[in-house]
Amino acid sequence: QVHLEESGGGLVQTGGSLRLSCAASGRTAIPYGMGWFRQAPGEDRKLVASISVSGERTRYFEPVEGRFTISRDNAKNTMFLQMDNLTPDVTAVYCCAAQHLLDRELAPSAGFDDWGQGTQVTVSS
Repeated sequence: QVHLEESGGGLVQTGGSLRLSCAASGRTAIPYGMGWFRQAPGEDRKLVASISVSGERTRYFEPVEGRFTISRDNAKNTMFLQMDNLTPDVTAVYCCAAQHLLDRELAPSAGFDDWGQGTQVTVSS
């Protein structure tokens, strides 16, 4: 099991930026793909972006590409979500997740094994 802890959320004005971090600990020697999810009030949790074990492959599942960038630093067991030009519609709790994978080049879309608690992102108009 991989323990995940998010940080970097907060309150920002429209047009601002935030950088979310997801620090992994525990059984990090097992290769794992990762993803960022968000859940707005009254809505289902949705996958925003994912990244492969190697960090070379990324996928975006919401119309955020160009504003959001997912990345990871395997030396520090940390994943990031750079969020730019923010608008109120992206206000949500953002959480990270990990999936144990043998394929180092697969950016997962489902079947995540471990989850963080989440961090609130609020964009004011």
